[in-house]
Amino acid sequence: MGNRLSKIATRTGDNGTTGLGDGSRVDKDSLRVQAMGDVDEMNSHLGLLLCEDLPAGLREELVTIQHDLFDLGGELCIPGYTLIKDEQVARLDDMLARYNANLPPLADFILPAGSRAASQAHVCRTVCRRAERAIVTLGKAETLNDHPRQYMNRLSDLMFVLARVLNRHAGGGDVLWEKGRGRQGS
Repeated sequence: MGNRLSKIATRTGDNGTTGLGDGSRVDKDSLRVQAMGDVDEMNSHLGLLLCEDLPAGLREELVTIQHDLFDLGGELCIPGYTLIKDEQVARLDDMLARYNANLPPLADFILPAGSRAASQAHVCRTVCRRAERAIVTLGKAETLNDHPRQYMNRLSDLMFVLARVLNRHAGGGDVLWEKGRGRQGS
């Protein structure tokens, strides 16, 4: 996979293009670069979540996910390359099942709110969904492996579940949506 960067300001992107991992150059607003940027943004928001108080064991799992997201970005950066595999998607499935097992069933919609950590997990969820949409759009224009799309789909679900877990970890619970609240006559 590409050379390590020794010089950050190369000025090669001044014309509105950027280099991919295979040496080709594409416009900075291309579908591929958009997807890479959204995955990178998701990883940055996950880094912010790691600044919060988290349940035992979750921190290390989230750091592993950060590494996966870096790999996913690498896969997007090198057309035809594969870095995300079944095992990484399966690990998210296992985490989803484990963290969801101790949560009460949902009878109502919840708001993206509560503790700061839970709210940041919701930000991660929404950015992850955007990255997933960008990957889907890219996959309609270019050939992509299925695993990056599947990984982001599972990860956004996991972020929703973790937001609920983090609200409980902070001593609270779900913040429920109240039908009709704020409407005139309610």
